[in-house]
Amino acid sequence: MNVGHFPPPKRRGLIIHSILIVVLAIIAVISFINLTRVDVGPVFLIALLAALVSFTPIPFLAYRAYSLWHADYHLDRDSLAIKWGLRVEDIPLSDIEFIRSSDDLTTPLPLPTLRLPGGLIGMRRHPDLGAVEFLAADSKKLLLVATAKRVFVISPENPAGLTQTFARATEMGSLTPAESKSVYPSFVVTQAWESGVARYLWLTTLFLNLGLFIWASLIIPSTPLVALGPQFVGSALEKVPSSQLIIFPVASLLLSVTGWIAGLYFYRWEKQRVLAFIVWGSSMLMSLLFLLAVLFIITTPV
Repeated sequence: MNVGHFPPPKRRGLIIHSILIVVLAIIAVISFINLTRVDVGPVFLIALLAALVSFTPIPFLAYRAYSLWHADYHLDRDSLAIKWGLRVEDIPLSDIEFIRSSDDLTTPLPLPTLRLPGGLIGMRRHPDLGAVEFLAADSKKLLLVATAKRVFVISPENPAGLTQTFARATEMGSLTPAESKSVYPSFVVTQAWESGVARYLWLTTLFLNLGLFIWASLIIPSTPLVALGPQFVGSALEKVPSSQLIIFPVASLLLSVTGWIAGLYFYRWEKQRVLAFIVWGSSMLMSLLFLLAVLFIITTPV
């Protein structure tokens, strides 16, 4: 009996996600560099918005690419395990009512709103099936996995092979009764929040970033010029408009969000939770250093 892994098609989705991440990263870097070279005005605001808009989707796309890279559908005589990033659904075969192609539906299956090749993820409602959860990569290879709780939509590279294997496994019967298991990405956040150390690091980093934003917004109107840029011994201080101080809270916030997500990745495993605390602690220290940098800049006479 062919029991095992039936992964989704990954190559096209990973290529598209990688291209988007690289393009957005280049735009974000160029925009941040331009922030240090222009005076306050329309060009400065455009560069700031471009930096924020281009950087914000990068963690989201990176997680989607990671999820696709590790996505898998594993079928044996006891259960069907669907793994998609931090989302895990382990379904006993006895709970599965049917597995069939989405092409068999009389009413077309609506696809998720936010979709990319390699990332058909999300919840939709179907007039006949009710709640439908997509954990799929290719809209041309969709299979419906119906349970009493919900219908799952998957897209194995070999849909016919998975369907035939499921039929044979059902005929042969289960060797060991399996238990249903559902794990969502939000579970990791909830679990980490229960740790007092994690709460302290998260909240401290948040308040440092909020304080940096408020402080920079108070300094900019009252201080026209600040010393910002590489300073050499014996050379005159390079003066720039104080509006460029907004770079510090923006960079601190974006890096803190990236560190928070990276820490959640490590926190999933008991043996690697120390790494999660190190990453979160580094994010807190980095935010503090940004705050001290602003203090040093505004106390430097110009």
